Amino acid sequence: MERSKTTVSLRIFVGEADRSQGQPLYEAIVKRAREAGLAGATVLHGVIGFGKAGAMHTARMLRLSEDLPVVIEIVDERDRIESFLPEIDGLLTNGLVTIQETEVVLYRHKR
Repeated sequence: MERSKTTVSLRIFVGEADRSQGQPLYEAIVKRAREAGLAGATVLHGVIGFGKAGAMHTARMLRLSEDLPVVIEIVDERDRIESFLPEIDGLLTNGLVTIQETEVVLYRHKR
């Protein structure tokens, strides 16, 4: 992925309790992204959030949630992300998917 390429950020918002074939949904998505050859993926664990149903999910001590928010973020070229969207559609039953333009200013990796 070069700086001059048109890149986007794909964000997938799910709950940590969401599953796909017995494994956490976020793990299934990251594995599929790797198999698809995408540039990389990161899973971020939220500490508080709510969704369409309005139920609060929080990691506060007095109210431990079993379904904290999780965000999977993938940055790659637009065409590669768009070709990956059917994979997400096949896995996601609850959640939110967003895409936004992203300017990559530095991308390094050691082999």
